[in-house]
Amino acid sequence: MTSSGTNPPSGRAENGEFDSAAWELLLPAAAAPARRRGRALQSALREAVRSGRLAPATRLPSSRALAADLRVSRGLVTEAYEQLTAEGYLRSGRGAGTWVSGAVRAAAPGARDLAPRAPGARVDFRPGTPDLSLFPRSAWTATYRSVLGRLPHSALGYPDPRGLPELREALAALLTRRRGVVADPERLVVCSGVAQATTLLGFVLHGRGMRTVGVEDPGSPEHAALFASAGIATVGLPLDGQGLDVGLLGHSGVRAVVTTPAHQFPTGIAYTAARRSRLLDWARATNGLIVEDDYDGDFRYDRAPVGSLQGLDPEHVAYTGSVSKSLAPGLRLGWLLAPATLTDEIIARKRTMDLGNPAVDQAVLADFIVRGGYDRQLRRCQRAYRERRDTLTAALAEHFPGTEVSGIAAGLHIIARLPERYGPEPVFTARAAEAGMALRPLSDFGTAPSADRTVSLVLGYAHLSPSDIAEGVRLLAAAQRDAKGPDTGHR
Repeated sequence: MTSSGTNPPSGRAENGEFDSAAWELLLPAAAAPARRRGRALQSALREAVRSGRLAPATRLPSSRALAADLRVSRGLVTEAYEQLTAEGYLRSGRGAGTWVSGAVRAAAPGARDLAPRAPGARVDFRPGTPDLSLFPRSAWTATYRSVLGRLPHSALGYPDPRGLPELREALAALLTRRRGVVADPERLVVCSGVAQATTLLGFVLHGRGMRTVGVEDPGSPEHAALFASAGIATVGLPLDGQGLDVGLLGHSGVRAVVTTPAHQFPTGIAYTAARRSRLLDWARATNGLIVEDDYDGDFRYDRAPVGSLQGLDPEHVAYTGSVSKSLAPGLRLGWLLAPATLTDEIIARKRTMDLGNPAVDQAVLADFIVRGGYDRQLRRCQRAYRERRDTLTAALAEHFPGTEVSGIAAGLHIIARLPERYGPEPVFTARAAEAGMALRPLSDFGTAPSADRTVSLVLGYAHLSPSDIAEGVRLLAAAQRDAKGPDTGHR
């Protein structure tokens, strides 16, 4: 091995020996400023082992030889060898030299993005996503700066697991005013969206011996996965035009049921007053629990939104909601209001789950609500989404004549029932996918495909511009005509 410091060592590339390429990795560390040279050498050796450039069972030069090659002190190399041996990257034995440990595994290159997207889709009609470009960046930034500037140091510690008092008070006032909720700030728990609220309830119900929960069929597929994570199975309960079939609910034997009464997902119906009353009667008679998922209750376009079910009986209804549709799902901010008999257990589980949500984000949302920014955002979204819903229904009428749009004028999606001539459904969706259209049929949400040739689609529109909606429907119709002939849809 040369000691000139200008040429790499030779003759060490074979038989697990230290080679010239690995040696060159250490040169920048040797050139680092004196105060940082030791740490730089350790970091370079560590990264060489992690990346696989120094393979397991590779023998390293002696501390004296490597120090001479790099023109650094022998003590620096010795210290680096000792530190990495203590960490497990290297191994050594008296008189046996220093070797790369076999316990190290190279890290996976890069990080995958598992966010739910439809890469390559020309138009994505899948439901559930708001228009993220409507997020009030300027107002949110100004609020953030203002809040952070006056936030006391103590607020940056571990928060109350229920959420900051000022946010719970702001949410309680908001939900009482807009959704008719009976909202006691002491019983309101800030969560990472409705997903965590549902999981919290699942753990608490499981702790009380419950092993099954009823869910709407069709309904959100997420409910089954969330309750399963808490060890609870779900039982699908059918709907009719008025809401959940309470008779079948009574015969199912479940003691808790998840509902979306203001705007059922995905059918789009609103539970009738009679059905809401019968559902509450079931809960009172069985001492059961209704979980109300108010996922988009603020967005009603033809009249004022129907008030919450929880406001009629807060001791038998657990109310959940979030800002995922009104602001952005990436904020991960939601809430849970549960009966008093469950609240302490929910708070205890929330504490052990994550010690609370980020304090600064909570403080910003509280200020945004109190100063009127949230109400302004809701009005802005409502105007945009009403226009897009109208655009979608008009485009369907033009390109798919005879289509029935069901459900109330609300929310971020519609149910479109196409005439039989466009079916069968699997063929229709396959053609749409070939044309680059991302969409979901109603059968994806629990209901079996229709026995006839009818195609029922759950079409999301909130995240698409009016021009994208019109163009997407045109392309969807063109894909069906191209596959079946120019007369498709005009018979």
